[in-house]
Amino acid sequence: MSLVDGPLFWVVLAFGILGSAFLLFRRSRRWLLAIVLAVAAACGVVAVIHWLLVNALAVFPEDLPFDVLAWSVVAFSALFLFLFRLVGSSWGGRSVAAASFVAVLLLSSLQINSYFGLNHTAADLFGHNVGRIPVLEEGFKRGNSGTLPASAPGAGFVRKASIPGIESGFRAQDAFIYLPPSYLKADRSQLPVLVLFAGQPGRPADWLTGGMIEPTMNSFAARHGGVSPVVVVVDPNGSDTANTMCMDSRIARADTYLSIDVPRWINSTIEVSADPRKWAVGGFSFGGTCAMQMTTLHPEIYPSFIAFSGEREPSLGPDRKRTIQTAFGGDSAAFDARTHLTMMKKQSYAGHAGFIAVGGSDGEFIRYATELGAAARDSGFDLREMTVSGAGHSWAVAVQALPSAMEFLAPRWGLTK
Repeated sequence: MSLVDGPLFWVVLAFGILGSAFLLFRRSRRWLLAIVLAVAAACGVVAVIHWLLVNALAVFPEDLPFDVLAWSVVAFSALFLFLFRLVGSSWGGRSVAAASFVAVLLLSSLQINSYFGLNHTAADLFGHNVGRIPVLEEGFKRGNSGTLPASAPGAGFVRKASIPGIESGFRAQDAFIYLPPSYLKADRSQLPVLVLFAGQPGRPADWLTGGMIEPTMNSFAARHGGVSPVVVVVDPNGSDTANTMCMDSRIARADTYLSIDVPRWINSTIEVSADPRKWAVGGFSFGGTCAMQMTTLHPEIYPSFIAFSGEREPSLGPDRKRTIQTAFGGDSAAFDARTHLTMMKKQSYAGHAGFIAVGGSDGEFIRYATELGAAARDSGFDLREMTVSGAGHSWAVAVQALPSAMEFLAPRWGLTK
């Protein structure tokens, strides 16, 4: 059941409009004042919650997009108008007001979900599809050619696995692995590897829902004789709301996990190419930032990066001093030495490749992409840049730009159509 188009979406839209009309209309001049007060109160509540989430609790490292804040104001305005209608209304009127509020709340929620593009169906929202993904079977593992489950013609497999932090001590959520159709053949040793990270807050499963990684990789494989990279979607944070900034710091040894534990597990568990030129790393938002960090700090492991809507630098929020104090005890030099901008200013990356994409309506991140792109080119990266028209800070950037990023890297992986 689609949440972004189709019958459910249009039914919620229709009832949301009707609910808004009921809450707004009342034959009283005083009701105009009530509407003004409701909107003003909603703006205040959203502003306070937003400030807490970004500045105090550091749930989000950046300000939320305007569209998201605007629909949040709509939802809270509906709540206050519903509360105002409780005074002097009959039980029937209160019931209609309650139903109207719920309709507007659902409409606002669907619009926010549509903006981010995270959950395309009800099954995505409730985790039903992700919950059915089996654990990586022995037959898929290195050196094992046992019986493998059947797949649809031309389709790959998605499995989950736990990648232990043996060196780092880091405890990550389960990773998800996409294995292309060609993985069923006898020789898997030439398959490229793409390690991906989701945004923050977020989880690896976001690449399966919002990122639509499985159909995208199946399409790529269909254009390349069944061959595509083995994709490993990894958790660099440890929980949906944590933020390690993909660094080794007081918070966690996330860099060690991503640069030692993850590659070691992939090489020892899955049969893929040992040629480092066939490895790449990528991500969306926080994940795009993390990808650039991995390539600039560990080019011998991840020689190519894909960064969708990446940040200028890692952060725990707008207050840079607080970020450095929390992660490095106030040592700004230690923090700067681990950022991709610093690395690109002092080191050459000739022979390495990068792909940067950003939404055409994502003003702040367009500025980041411009600065990061200039730094990448100046440091020697073979760089490709892309702007996704009409997209904001949403998974639409990853969905629409990933096929181009894959084709850009395909020659480096030795893949031809």
